[in-house]
Amino acid sequence: MSQPDVVALRQYLGPELKERTISDARHSVSLTDIVQHSCLTGRSCELSGRSVLLATSGQLLSALAMIELDGVARRLLLCPPDIDWDRLQVLLEQADIDTIVTDRPLHRCTAGKYIVIGVDLPERRAMGSEVDRATEWLMLTSGTSGLPKIVRHTLDGLAGAIIADGPVRYRNATWATFYDIRRYGGLQIFLRAVIGGGSMVLSEPGEAVAAHVARLRAGGVTHISGTPSHWRKLLMSGASADFAPDYVRLSGEIADQAVLDGLARAFPRASIGHAYASTEAGVGFSVDDGREGFPAHLIGQNHAGVEMKVVDDSLRIRSRRTARAYVGAAAPPLTDAEGFVDTGDMVERRGERYHFVGRRGGIINIGGLKVHPEEVEAVINRHVSVQMSRARSRRSPITGAIVVADVILADGTDAARHETVRAEILSQCRDCLPVWKVPAVIRFVERLDVTAAGKLARTDA
Repeated sequence: MSQPDVVALRQYLGPELKERTISDARHSVSLTDIVQHSCLTGRSCELSGRSVLLATSGQLLSALAMIELDGVARRLLLCPPDIDWDRLQVLLEQADIDTIVTDRPLHRCTAGKYIVIGVDLPERRAMGSEVDRATEWLMLTSGTSGLPKIVRHTLDGLAGAIIADGPVRYRNATWATFYDIRRYGGLQIFLRAVIGGGSMVLSEPGEAVAAHVARLRAGGVTHISGTPSHWRKLLMSGASADFAPDYVRLSGEIADQAVLDGLARAFPRASIGHAYASTEAGVGFSVDDGREGFPAHLIGQNHAGVEMKVVDDSLRIRSRRTARAYVGAAAPPLTDAEGFVDTGDMVERRGERYHFVGRRGGIINIGGLKVHPEEVEAVINRHVSVQMSRARSRRSPITGAIVVADVILADGTDAARHETVRAEILSQCRDCLPVWKVPAVIRFVERLDVTAAGKLARTDA
């Protein structure tokens, strides 16, 4: 049976539902009666059929504008907060953008090329044009190795996993995510809140973990997601003791057993699982059995409308949830000849389970032998005194590179035990890894950098 089409976001808002809100650290806006309001100012009547860049200073205004623009604009390009405006000019041309919706001041030369429409908190003025089209949703890849790619989705594809789950399953939930909703992982949670009849509490950039958790608790958050790096930082902060969500999900990075076990201890009454998703491949699957990796039977089957296969150890996915294409005149094909997206995520079968071992582009070469940093980190993170680690390469005149590891120790680890802990970690690595994957150096550090997307920053020395 095919899933019902999702026409537009505003179809999920209405007075028959309980009071629902979306909030940040400063404002709370009713989702129940937003259909009577508009957040757009100026020439908003001209938005029908336009190709729109949505570039706001905060997530709340983006959330409100997404609801109002979906089904009206021809296409909607979501601008994450960390994108450089000079690089953005190239992307605007690739996406054929003709209108900018923003609360930011624009350079005069930029403003002169586009229709510019303001956005602010909703006022009692009629919402703009009626729903009359299926809007294309454009998102940016991380662009860590150059200019980001523009990925084109439909709302049906973005909401595929939500509809498959049954939106009413999460009716009255209050959602939160450590992600920014202008990136794929955060957008998924925003859509779950809107389509599922719930509320949402948004994250704030640079907010201290304790302050963020206090807002989550005050907002009654029941369902929350983030990357494993996000969750490790929360566990390290000690703030988890004051927070008791019903539903905890990880995505965006490999969820190793150490972080899954840590969350199970911190939130013993929560449903804890990890999901596989990417901007290009969409939502592939979720795993709810508390174990790292995923069951091998998911490969080679059409499971909930998702087909997966492994080619040269790389996971490939085909489904209605995948993006439709890269955007731009010189854009590469997004899928292979059979319609599968090559995710670039490398997997290894161990018994009846596949385990993620790393990214194809992140391999460390040790004298011709391959090392995935993530598999080294998974072993290090099992040590009881380790909170978080990052494996990376360092140049070597003999082998070309060696593996070094930066490790954050658990609070309360006595400095006098550092050498003992270091020896125990190395022993653990030697027991579990081939000799070339064992770190040559282990450094204890106070912090590890995380990217704007919430992933562990991977820059080699």
